[in-house]
Amino acid sequence: MSNTPHDLSEEFPDKVDRIHDLKVNDAHFRKLMDEYEEVNNAIHRAETNVEPTDDLHEVQMRKQRLALKDEIAAML
Repeated sequence: MSNTPHDLSEEFPDKVDRIHDLKVNDAHFRKLMDEYEEVNNAIHRAETNVEPTDDLHEVQMRKQRLALKDEIAAML
């Protein structure tokens, strides 16, 4: 498991096999997943002050993560 909160396997623990299947077989899903992980990691770095950012940028990243998560959830 990842130490980063909001990892997809933690967000959808009952869908881990489906996530893996889609990641391997669906290029669009893989792209969404990559984007989600990138934004999620950036939020985690901001929250832990590894790469501090202003509040507005952090809110924008959280909205982007939520939109990606919604699209991923719809595919699951």
